[in-house]
Amino acid sequence: MDFAFDAVDDAFRQEARSWLEAHLTQPCAAEGGRAWEQELGRAGWIGLGWDNHGAGHGNRHASLTQQVVWAEEYARVGAPARVGHIGENLLAPTLIAYGTQAQKQRFLPAVARGDELWCQGYSEPGAGSDLAGVRTAAVPDKGRGGHRVTGQKIWTSLARDADWCFVLARTEPGSSRHHGLSFLLLPMDQPGRIEVRPIRQMSGASEFNEVFFDGAHAQECVGGEGNGWAVAMGLLALERGVSTLVQQIGFAAELDRVVRAAVDGGAVTDPVLRERLVRQWAQLQTMRWNALRTLGSTGDPGAPSVAKLLWGGWHKRLGELAVEIRGAAGAVGPDDWSARTPYELDEAQRLFLFTRSDTIYGGSDEIQRNIIAERVLGLPREPR
Repeated sequence: MDFAFDAVDDAFRQEARSWLEAHLTQPCAAEGGRAWEQELGRAGWIGLGWDNHGAGHGNRHASLTQQVVWAEEYARVGAPARVGHIGENLLAPTLIAYGTQAQKQRFLPAVARGDELWCQGYSEPGAGSDLAGVRTAAVPDKGRGGHRVTGQKIWTSLARDADWCFVLARTEPGSSRHHGLSFLLLPMDQPGRIEVRPIRQMSGASEFNEVFFDGAHAQECVGGEGNGWAVAMGLLALERGVSTLVQQIGFAAELDRVVRAAVDGGAVTDPVLRERLVRQWAQLQTMRWNALRTLGSTGDPGAPSVAKLLWGGWHKRLGELAVEIRGAAGAVGPDDWSARTPYELDEAQRLFLFTRSDTIYGGSDEIQRNIIAERVLGLPREPR
């Protein structure tokens, strides 16, 4: 299979590279966040390829390979972390596939401009990997239309910055599992109705949050009431392809740093560690080829699960290598405690601790294996 880009893609790459080099020196790039999203929106870099699906609300036409080119160039230059990626890469394609024309007109242009940020209300305490167990409930809001949402979500990335949240909630009282769920859109600015609490991770960061809803108003339902499971599964299927390739650019940079540390510290002379480093490199190349092979494919229920299973274990093993190549020094703090806060972690230690979660969040390895076994291989369902 030929994975090469053509001359049109190369010209697009040069355009993307030139724009990034020129704009990464601006203050909004240093600040990141909403200001950077709006800069990207003004230049037409948000919503690439939306118009390919007839949505009519993206910034510019771009082929699938050109979307990959932009994502690769963005990752390679170390541009600011995107706070708008949930709206652009998850919410927008879901609206294009399942939303009404009015919903597309209301929400897609704001995402494309970088004006509105989104978070994802899926996981709950007791319903993380087993998403069908959600208990957050929504009842009709007779006074305003739409629904009133009550419940709790957890591991909600970027909830403190988001303007909107898409929430999977149970709208049919007494329903269970996949039935009676709806995919709702609600604004986050509802004082007294929504509370966001940061979750401190063992790495010291607080990227994730708990979100509590107490009668919060959701004004939109995507895909029709009771059809939330189909919409939610359609969204999860989008977590591959271009976004997976972007993720792998970051993985490659992390692997390069681990290899350099092994060479500089002499650990590369250990044949076992050297073999593990080579294996990590080979597996990363295989993941890239697999992502390119499945890019744009439809109707393959196992592709997202295979991708998650591959990269989750790979990244966890890389975190382990990052500290193992340093020997005992990888388990202790800095030599000069006066210059740093006690217990502050270095880059390798943060990588190790964060990657312990890679085989759990976004669907645990056990869940991914069940999906592959039942939906792809046709094996008997696991007894409940």
